[in-house]
Amino acid sequence: MHRNLFQPQEVTGGKEAEKFMAGNKILIVEDDPAIARAEKEHLEKWDFFVQCVEDFKQVMSYVTDYQPDLILLDLKLPYYNGFYWCSEIRKCSSVPIVFVSSANDDMNIVTAMDMGGDDFIAKPFSLSVLTAKIHAVLRRAQSLAGSVNLLEHKGVRLNLSDARVWYQGQSAELTKNEFKILALLMEQAGTMVARDAIMMNLWESESFIDDNTLTVNVTRIRKKLKEIGVTDFILTKKGIGYLV
Repeated sequence: MHRNLFQPQEVTGGKEAEKFMAGNKILIVEDDPAIARAEKEHLEKWDFFVQCVEDFKQVMSYVTDYQPDLILLDLKLPYYNGFYWCSEIRKCSSVPIVFVSSANDDMNIVTAMDMGGDDFIAKPFSLSVLTAKIHAVLRRAQSLAGSVNLLEHKGVRLNLSDARVWYQGQSAELTKNEFKILALLMEQAGTMVARDAIMMNLWESESFIDDNTLTVNVTRIRKKLKEIGVTDFILTKKGIGYLV
């Protein structure tokens, strides 16, 4: 075990400056329990919420269920390596990924970045450097948040650029009206949207739609969601409207 990974770290100075990041969720994908525990305990001192993967066959389930704000991803893992999991995550998520590995030759670093990694930390490392890297990546991600062309709710992602809906690496293409309906519902997630409000929204965008056509479109959206593994996403309040 590398000694400097576990050197006592004094949490001072920049913590106040980074306090706005408190509460962000970090997922650690590291098969060495001692390293994972050290990372978790240290990051919790900075008020991050931290979860460690324990079943390395089910990394995507952790990503989907936990919905982390950042992932620390080792390269050498049981069953599938970090490159594989980065590729799988990038099929459905833009969550920042920081690779952490002793396999830090130029080829691995370049490959990690090309596959969608946001940074690479070479083992051995100090926990203060780990924290600084995480803060830097989160700052970049949050500064870009306003320009991200995605809506997300309950693991379902709607790409506003190409009208495709994604879930756990699978996607379906929506028609113009299907896209506008689902986008409106996801923009107001948790709120009942009246049928009249949906039809008015489409009318204003020059898409004529009546009550029966709305029902047909919602049915088609549900069918496409079911095809990619999503059920009970759009709820109906009979005679009133829809809710996601």
